[in-house]
Amino acid sequence: QVQFVESGGGLVQPGGSLRLSCAASGRIFSNRAMGWYRQAPGKQRELIGAITGEGRTNVADSVKGRFTISSDNAKNTVYLQMNSLKPEDTAAYYCNAYPASSFWGQGTQVTVSS
Repeated sequence: QVQFVESGGGLVQPGGSLRLSCAASGRIFSNRAMGWYRQAPGKQRELIGAITGEGRTNVADSVKGRFTISSDNAKNTVYLQMNSLKPEDTAAYYCNAYPASSFWGQGTQVTVSS
């Protein structure tokens, strides 16, 4: 079984930054792509970006230029650096494989508000 543990969320003012971490444990396939997802209240969960096992990344247009994904394969950890945060970035953030597996963590809440 695979587990994903997200951390690093919190309350931040518009324009601020946060760095989220995701520690993956369990049976991880080597070179499997990982994704960051988010779910805002009343909305469906959406993919915001992914990173391949080789380190290639891609992010959604809504966060391009503001969010960056990186990883430390030795630690089975994926990061999401979020800059220039906006109120519409408020959501619960999750990591999972890409495409997503059925194993979802608890997520970490990001609230952008003044």
